[in-house]
Amino acid sequence: MRRQWAGYLAGAVVAGVLCVLQAGCERHAGEPPPIPGAETGEALFLRLCSGCHPGGRNVKYPAKSLDRMTLAANGVNKPRDIVNILRNPGPGMPLFDRARLSDREAEAVASYVFTTFK
Repeated sequence: MRRQWAGYLAGAVVAGVLCVLQAGCERHAGEPPPIPGAETGEALFLRLCSGCHPGGRNVKYPAKSLDRMTLAANGVNKPRDIVNILRNPGPGMPLFDRARLSDREAEAVASYVFTTFK
């Protein structure tokens, strides 16, 4: 009986992790409020973007991953271009307006993406 419960518990944990990962792609009203104080670009990316962009990949649209070559192929050649995408996203990506992500935070995320995923 104990093993059976352990199996159920393990299944529940896996299901919970999958739900969290999928929720990261569709995070809107249920998104946790910003943490007070300045966050690094990495922390913001991990909190807001990594659900759909784990390790710089794009789980919905692989042709739009975040590595430098793919970004350049999509007309993204500098961090400011990433900020523009955050403010005016394409299909499948949530809007990161100034109420959700300040200009400074958007620039921090953009710099992190541009320097991390080469």
